[in-house]
Parts: sequence; structure tokens; C-alpha cells
Amino acid sequence: MLRLKHLPIDTGKENIAFINKRCPEFQAEENGGSSNRIEIHGGLQPLFVSIYICEDDSLVKPDEIALTNQAFHLISMSEGSEVAIAPAAAPASIDSVRRKINGGILSAKEYRSIIADLSAYRYTPIELAAFLVSNASFMSPQEVLSMTEALIEHRQPVDWGIDLVVDEHCIGGIPANRTKMIVIPIAIAYGLCMPGTTTRSVTSCSSAADAMEVLTGVELSEAEAGKTVNEIGGCLVLDGQRLAMSATEDLLMSLERALGISTPQQIVASIVSSKIAMGITHLLVDIPVGKTAKIRSMSEAMSLRKLFEYVGDMLSMKIDVIVTDGSEPVGSGIGPVLEARDVMKVLRCREDAPQDLREKALFMAGKVLEFDPQLRGGQGYYQAREILDSGRALEVMSQIVHAQGKQTPPPLGQLTRDVTAQASGVIAEIDGQQLNRIAMTAGAPHNKGAGIDLMKKVGDQVEQGEVLYRIYSCKPTSFAFANGLAEGFDGYKIMSSGITY
Repeated sequence: MLRLKHLPIDTGKENIAFINKRCPEFQAEENGGSSNRIEIHGGLQPLFVSIYICEDDSLVKPDEIALTNQAFHLISMSEGSEVAIAPAAAPASIDSVRRKINGGILSAKEYRSIIADLSAYRYTPIELAAFLVSNASFMSPQEVLSMTEALIEHRQPVDWGIDLVVDEHCIGGIPANRTKMIVIPIAIAYGLCMPGTTTRSVTSCSSAADAMEVLTGVELSEAEAGKTVNEIGGCLVLDGQRLAMSATEDLLMSLERALGISTPQQIVASIVSSKIAMGITHLLVDIPVGKTAKIRSMSEAMSLRKLFEYVGDMLSMKIDVIVTDGSEPVGSGIGPVLEARDVMKVLRCREDAPQDLREKALFMAGKVLEFDPQLRGGQGYYQAREILDSGRALEVMSQIVHAQGKQTPPPLGQLTRDVTAQASGVIAEIDGQQLNRIAMTAGAPHNKGAGIDLMKKVGDQVEQGEVLYRIYSCKPTSFAFANGLAEGFDGYKIMSSGITY
């Protein structure tokens, strides 16, 4: 038996344990520098970890096993508790992953086995990456449905006790576009129940969670979120391990973020399963299409739309899919603080509010309101506009902010640089992907005050030397790297006398 020790090291979503080289319970392989997979017994269920060998007795003694933060949290035992260890075989479901890599079609049973192994943390990061890559190559509609159902099995669904519970989700891929923060208060003010959930950004410089966190807390437990929904009619919270999202999906998303990949078919499984777990009955899905967006063609958007509708029909969820313009950022600010600023300008009906953000939010809010069978089709937009212009949406947002724990917004980054036009003419294109890279390099979303403030949009006239956008950063190193990216390509294409600059 070995005694547990907590080693306060953050290893993300990976379970890591350290054992002394002279541990009598464990015989290290000759290539002791590599990791070995074992299972730890003593808690409610076995914990699967990767073992690393340590020669320093002050870090871990021969009769101890030291768990890093993630593993120690999962085992739920106190320091000093006695545990037993045993070699862990590779998960049986990895054979299905290999078959998928080789072009096979997996059954519902195989996806259930894979998700069960993932939820038990039996996969190493390499095996997780293999699973993501295998799905990225091809997934049939039936496989997407099977994966969705498998994810749902590892969740505890929320029951709000009513028949109409709505939410909205954007596939993403374009900077800014914080419509959800406007749609939710409009829907609640109308009288709908909208327990909105969102995730941290996977491959972008910000998300609704990052922007909302500028104003209020988003990491609520199920009980805390439920209290807010029951009192106000909705919320906007982080979908994580503390709420509807399963540990499996949290693990997959962390790896997607690290690899910078996002699979459309897996997006469907993830979104639908998380919304069903949150008790959503009616879902609006926004698919922006653009040259540098996540979805880049109408044919791809139509295929994704049909897949959403198929999975929704099979699981008795009403899903309305809309395809929108993803050719440029929606709003003026890119980055948490700047995006929250734009949202509040729209809610306050300020004259300087970005009109593209206002109009898209009203269009989407109208679609959400029309889930109500009492509202005539086509009337949703006008109802949403009346709610916004009357100030009722702003009042609801204030209630949400206070209920979830009002925050003092952090300042914008003090390091700034104006990026100017290289020629006079008309803005022909904006590369959202490049602006996303620049904003991330500047520090967003980790540094909430980092980002980009746009001064010009597609179709605007610009003079040579005029400011296109301003970079904000909080740290000199991030600022220098962001400047270097912008100097290589600022993300703007200007048409002048038939020549593109």
C-alpha cells in the first residue's frame, strides 16, 4: 500500500502521478524516463493515471504516490490515505479508434465504449488526439447520433418543469459576434425561459463566456444557475464540469483547444448533447459562412444544417438552423473587454453602438421568440426590437449580472498600436482569421483587456495612413509578437483603382 500525497502542480486535464524510484510497490521500466499507465484503487472507483519516476525523496517518498491537481481532485481522498496500485492495460475501445482511423464505420455500442473509457480517463493524450483525428476524417450521420447519445448517457439532465426552454448557439469562426449576450435578455424579457450556456473559446480569441465574465461570474454550479433561472427566467453561464458538460467533453475540448482543431460533426454531437443535458427543448443554431470562417461554403453549411436537423429530430429536440454572413467580424471590438463594451452599447441603445451587432442580434432574437407558438411567424424581429428599444432587455441584463455575481470590468491593455491603411480606397475584405491570430497573440482571452478595436469595416472608404484598427495588449512580449503579426499581414484588403492592397 502507498500513502497519497497532493503535489500542487496543474497538469490541465491529464492525470499524472509521481512515484519514487525506490518504491517497493512499483518496478520502473528500464527506460524510466517514459510514463507508465497504472490504476489506483482505494477510492469509489479506480483512477487511471500516467506515472513518472522521481529520484528526489523530498518530492515523493518511497512509500508515497504523489498526485497532481487534476488526479488528486478526481480521487476524492485525503492526503495520507492508503491506496493500492496495479498496472493498467490499454483501454479496450482503442481498437475501435484504430478501426475508425482505417476508414471503418463505428457502431453505437463502440461509441458508448469509447465515451465510457474517456469519462474514466483511461485514454492518454496521444490516444485522445487519435480519437479526435479519426472523427475529423469522416463521420456518418448515424455515427454523429451515436456519439451524441453516448455523451448524453454520461450527463445528468436538468428538468426545468416547463415545455418550452430555449437557447441559441453559434458555430463560431468569426471574431466578436457576441449576439448571445443580447439575445438572452431579450428572450427573458419576452417571457421565455433561456438558461444559456456557453464554453470557453476553443480556437478563437474570445467567447461569450469570456466576454460575459467581464461583467459577472459565469462559473456557476447547477444549483446556482438554477436559482438564477428560477428567479429571473434565464442565465448565461459556463458549460463545464460543474454544470451540464460531461467530464468527457471537457477533456475533448481542452485537447481541441491545444491542437487548434474543431470537427464539424463532433461540434453537432457536442452542442446537441450539452443542450439536452441543460434541459433545452428548442435550439437556434447560427452558422456563419465566410472565406476565413469555420464554415467556408454554402454547401458545407447546408450539410451541417441537415446533420443538426437529423440529430435533433431523432432526439426530439426542435432545432432551427440559420446561415449568416461570416465574411467579417460582427461588432467593433475583438477581445473580452471590447466585446462586452459593444454589447452594453447595444443594450443601452447608444448611437455609437455597432449597428451590425444590433441588427444580427435582433434577427436572431426574433427567431428565438418565434419558438413561442403564440407569436405569429415573422413578428419575432419587431417584438425583439420593441423589447430592446424600451430598455427592458437592459433591465434584464442588469438582473442577470447581479444574480450571477457582478464583476468590476478590467481595464483595456495599456500597450496600444494603431494599424493604418497602406493605400487609399475601399475596404474589400477583412481576414477574420488573421485578426483572431493577432488578438490572441496580443493576449486575448487570457488577458481580458487585450484585443483589437476596429475603426473600419468592409465597404468603408479609407485614406492612406488612416487607422484601420487599434491593438491593445497587457504585456510587452505579447504586444511585440502581435505587432510583428500585424506588420506581416494586417488582415485588410483595400481596393484602389482596380488594384488590391
